[in-house]
Amino acid sequence: MKMKLVMMLAAALVLQASAASAQESPRKVSNVAVLDLEGNPATLPYWGEKNLLIFYVDPDHYKQNEDFTYEMEENHRAAGENLYGFGVMNLKDAPLVPNGLARNLAKKRTARNGATILADQTRTLSEAWGLGDCNNQFVLMLVSKEGELVFLRKGVLSEADKEAFYQTVEEYR
Repeated sequence: MKMKLVMMLAAALVLQASAASAQESPRKVSNVAVLDLEGNPATLPYWGEKNLLIFYVDPDHYKQNEDFTYEMEENHRAAGENLYGFGVMNLKDAPLVPNGLARNLAKKRTARNGATILADQTRTLSEAWGLGDCNNQFVLMLVSKEGELVFLRKGVLSEADKEAFYQTVEEYR
């Protein structure tokens, strides 16, 4: 019984520490090579030129924060001359969605809305930036022109997460 309690406490501490490190910022990150929707190598657009709002999304859970992204598009609170937003599909964590199918669906969407979407087939971005487990998660990030990860949240965003995002993005618009 004692051992079970100790194991539960240790697991809780590990989860708490990983949650804290997942939201730890700012920290320096570097541009990475992923793929464009044609399957060609591509780096993150406007790196070092603009602040980047990045949606790193598991295609299995692309609707996870749909209400938030819709609201953000409607209210333009995250829009600004110094800010460029785009999506990166985390294809490695969506084994049931063929990569070609995901890229084709993204092409159709970008044809309608003009958005930029890239594809990460090998968790390159996640591993290079030390994001931890991004499987089944919507990851919202803000990277400054200087290459600092200044905002990071994973999973379903709480109201506090949304407010923290809007407060942070205000400085970088």
